[in-house]
Amino acid sequence: MSDNNDRYVIGVDFGTLSGRAVVVRVSDGAELGSAVHEYTHGVIEDRLPGTAIRLGPDWALQSPEDWRDVLRVAVPKALAVAGVPASDVIGIGTDFTACTMLPTTADGVPLSELHPGRPHAWPKLWKHHAAQPQADRINAVAAERGETWLPRYGGKISSEWEFAKALQVLEEDPETYRAAARWIEAADWIVWQLTGVESRNVCTAGYKGIHQDGRYPSDDFLSALNPDFAGFPATLGQDLAPLGGLAGRLSAEAALWTKLPEGIAVSVGNVDAHVTAAAADAVRPGQMVAIMGTSTCHIMPSDELAEVPGMCGVVRDGIVPGLWGYEAGQSAVGDIFAWFVETSVPGFYAERAAEAGMTVHEYLTSLAERQAVGAHGLVALDWQGGNRSVLVDHNLSGVIVGQTLATRPEDVYRALIESTAFGARVIVETFEAAGVPVGEFVVAGGLLKNSFLMQVYSDVLRRPLSAIGSEQGPALGSAIHAAVAAGAYADITEAAAAMGKRTQNAYVPDSTRADAYDRLYAEYRRLHDHFADGGLLHRLRAIRNEATA
Repeated sequence: MSDNNDRYVIGVDFGTLSGRAVVVRVSDGAELGSAVHEYTHGVIEDRLPGTAIRLGPDWALQSPEDWRDVLRVAVPKALAVAGVPASDVIGIGTDFTACTMLPTTADGVPLSELHPGRPHAWPKLWKHHAAQPQADRINAVAAERGETWLPRYGGKISSEWEFAKALQVLEEDPETYRAAARWIEAADWIVWQLTGVESRNVCTAGYKGIHQDGRYPSDDFLSALNPDFAGFPATLGQDLAPLGGLAGRLSAEAALWTKLPEGIAVSVGNVDAHVTAAAADAVRPGQMVAIMGTSTCHIMPSDELAEVPGMCGVVRDGIVPGLWGYEAGQSAVGDIFAWFVETSVPGFYAERAAEAGMTVHEYLTSLAERQAVGAHGLVALDWQGGNRSVLVDHNLSGVIVGQTLATRPEDVYRALIESTAFGARVIVETFEAAGVPVGEFVVAGGLLKNSFLMQVYSDVLRRPLSAIGSEQGPALGSAIHAAVAAGAYADITEAAAAMGKRTQNAYVPDSTRADAYDRLYAEYRRLHDHFADGGLLHRLRAIRNEATA
């Protein structure tokens, strides 16, 4: 261990709007320097960059060049901030939002860089939901055929995932589909850029690519969806690399980008949420980590295999080798709060917030936290971005009930916060009802900064919350994986114990508020179950899509 005192690793987290790099000491996980690079193109939702080509409803794309820029800008800057000699860095690890996937040539060139005027040639971000019709067909055909992998995903495949997105491309732009020699998760593509060697990780393949028991869905099943879809798994790569493994060595080109030594270890790619478990030292059975940001992803290792309705998936070795890894999630959380502030809060609230030295979010929170539970008379469904778990329907939409002429913005803001906590409670209760106990609820992500929101979650869940001890959970987790890939630790569990950070019982429920929230939660469940079939909400979306086509 003494040798690790003078050794360092880099973790790079590719998020929705930016990428961040952190320099971490191998011996104890100390974060010595970090840097963030905002994507130039951000989320591409309205039109293709530099063109007049408009995108349809529920589209969300990204630019590969933005990802390369993170390596060129954020990594050298983090190293400079840390004041660490590059020669002392022994490895680099990365993580990505998922499912973010792109079509490429056989040597990894993104089709968007060859055909920038074709929308389907661009990488589809995780929150691209325009493939819902394809997802619906995948689910219907799989259920009719009794495909054995379907229960491993809670009974439904998401429109966010690989097969639905690729099927959409096949059916809407077959020329682009045929031009793709590879379909690859951005988590694996960025590792390809770093090493010059193509690799595929077990995490994204399992959770987003329907890879179970050593295989993808059969060509027979895929042909039932579309005869031209058979053979799609051949573009996904067959040899899956274990998490914490060595994907390759830093290439000469990537060394120039990052200003790191050529030949250092590059760890196998991973998903931002799943890698955060190591950063929180929460890699043991029953430790559910909720990574709360624009959306929330719930991941949990377990030694039990069960069928949990509406889960995003259960994958062997999907979080740490040797355990089953469960995933669930909420498609929008922070995005809901941002949407409300951007579209529904009067301008004078911004003026008041500025006078108080606060952001609008902070000001609304300060007003909302003064209320007694239920004083606003509202209950909301947290479906503004659809429902990932447990209904797995991205054509659902948000609902707010109880508004009157006396309802104020802070009332709605609090009701929206509470709605996301109620959604989290549905997930926890569903897991436990299926026989997968949640022993500890650990919170990570940007929303951890809002202590009022955290207390609401503790009260609604009626359980203590543990808190990760890092503001850069995914980047720290990637650094921990890099340390394992570089040989500094025997495995992820050992590295997480040395380098991860977690505060237990950071928030404790108040019994009086918890009792009051039980009443509101009962109303949420009634509303949830009433709209769960999607009838009205689907009809409204269809009317919208026709009107904006």
